[in-house]
Amino acid sequence: MDTKIVLLAEDNPSDEEPTIRALKRGGLPIEVSVVRDGEQALAYLLDDDSRPLPDLLLLDLNLPKINGLDVLARIRSDERIRHLLVIIVSSSSKPEDVEAAYRLGCNGYLTKGVDYLRFVESAKILAQYWLIYNIPPVQARMSV
Repeated sequence: MDTKIVLLAEDNPSDEEPTIRALKRGGLPIEVSVVRDGEQALAYLLDDDSRPLPDLLLLDLNLPKINGLDVLARIRSDERIRHLLVIIVSSSSKPEDVEAAYRLGCNGYLTKGVDYLRFVESAKILAQYWLIYNIPPVQARMSV
């Protein structure tokens, strides 16, 4: 199986480490790149056409500079990356945040929660589903 590229947009190092650990426990060959704010996330996705697009973006809502919802809206408005798989990973489970994320086109929503073991298991299942079993649109694989 090819190595899957995951972009993690997370500003909190204490959330970054368990997320990466959980992804790697899924038994998949995964390369994780981390960006610390929304501006870096958009630069990663839009500024370097030679870099392959990630197979999956794990996007925190509460990012500095440009928040996660604005990053998601920008992704969905750009023809080259509009089909990118985007999973919101947030500490917020407020109905208005969940609704806004889905309205803007996220593919899924996972809360970080305080139960570490549950989060690890959820992240492992998430990676397996989206990176192995899901069939993405052809456009998500193409880089221009």
